[in-house]
Amino acid sequence: MADINSLSDRLLFGIPKKGRLHENCLSLLNGADINFHRPNRLDIALVYNLPIALVFLPAADIPKYVADGNVDLGITGQDVVEESQVGDKVEQLLELGFGKCKLQVQVPIKSNIKKVEELVGKRIVTSFEVLAGAYFEELDKKYLSDDQKKEGIKTKIEYVSGSVEAACALGLADGIVDLVESGETMRAAGLHPISTVNNTQAILIRNKHSSNTSLILKLTSRIKGVIAAQKYVLLNYNIQRNFLSKATKITPGRQAPTISPLDDKEWVEVQSMVCKDDVADIMDRLEEIGAKDILVFKIDNCRV
Repeated sequence: MADINSLSDRLLFGIPKKGRLHENCLSLLNGADINFHRPNRLDIALVYNLPIALVFLPAADIPKYVADGNVDLGITGQDVVEESQVGDKVEQLLELGFGKCKLQVQVPIKSNIKKVEELVGKRIVTSFEVLAGAYFEELDKKYLSDDQKKEGIKTKIEYVSGSVEAACALGLADGIVDLVESGETMRAAGLHPISTVNNTQAILIRNKHSSNTSLILKLTSRIKGVIAAQKYVLLNYNIQRNFLSKATKITPGRQAPTISPLDDKEWVEVQSMVCKDDVADIMDRLEEIGAKDILVFKIDNCRV
């Protein structure tokens, strides 16, 4: 591995080395024109076209590396940052829109437990002992009686590093707290959710005291453009001037639509960025008010 001390002239960017965030991060870097080659077995890769070095790290370690100033920037999950308790040392720059999960309280489907307060005073197994501990501490305050509190009864939070979903079947826990994406793994383990601790997704974070401010701003702008390009399309259509006000209410754009005159003075051309998920419905509504030549263009990159 390259000696990180030889990279003092480069901004260090922590990237998850594997797992659910890794492939999305590589796609994001490619869209932001961050060109690099990662040699086999090496966890540091030099970027060709910018003074940046990518440092591939376990996602769970990235908040600490950023907080301690070992790397300037990092991508990891919101849940990991909160669990690491480094919020006073790192700044969240962007929500990245991928890696979306829920941190949920799950119990066996066959159990009689229907509400999360029924787990108060029982055993919880989790990989997120800080977040789970804080969550159940509040429930303990609310639902344990004064006598129970005097006896020292409280919800027991036990840490395991993996295979959390097996804890109930093995008799180790009455419930678990774990990340859930589709829920298939939990259902296969005979579990179902009764409460959500929080929602999480991948985020871009920086060390609050990093000196590479201009390069961080450039990177953030590029990544923001990639995210917008994934979320929006460019809609182009022609509309009679009499219906222009109705049309622009349907397609107001991010700031305002672009309106251009045509040879036929009764008609104008309109261009507007619209949310990709809504484009079919928007096209239907435009057609209903007489819009013609409605075209949709993919946005590869942008600055917004």
